[in-house]
Amino acid sequence: MLLQSSLLGNNPFAVLTAIVAPAILTNASSVLALGTSNRLGRVVDRTRVVYGDLAATAPGSVEHKEWADQLTSLRNRAQMLLTALRLFYAALGLFAASALVSVGGSVATYYGQKIWFEVAAGLAVLTGASAVVGLSVGCSLMVHETRLAVQSLAAEAEIRIRPSNSASLKP
Repeated sequence: MLLQSSLLGNNPFAVLTAIVAPAILTNASSVLALGTSNRLGRVVDRTRVVYGDLAATAPGSVEHKEWADQLTSLRNRAQMLLTALRLFYAALGLFAASALVSVGGSVATYYGQKIWFEVAAGLAVLTGASAVVGLSVGCSLMVHETRLAVQSLAAEAEIRIRPSNSASLKP
């Protein structure tokens, strides 16, 4: 006996929607994870360059402190990116789980298993909502990291175009 009162029982497109929506969001999570991985790699490369610039300055100098501040900023950015990447991967898995659970709920509906349908529906909503929260928090971290990157660029430009103390002491 089919569950005639359920939306899935009356509308064959509801099953497709329940599966396609998480699939599209899974794709979005994958793209965000790839972009975040690339940004993390750039932060790692930038950290290596800043370490070299730090080593080239005299300890205790203004430039040395400014390069050390750049390293602190890079560490913070790397932590944000790593957290965002973890959230995007978690969202990816949760969206996939949501799609799979939706298929299970559709099968339960087909066979008239109301309790299993309700369990699957609740689980699908829980996993889907958790994935959306992870995706949203990860995106907000990415926006914050981007703001820090722009601030870091401005600070570095100031360091590089300002004459160094040693150059101004030369006759």
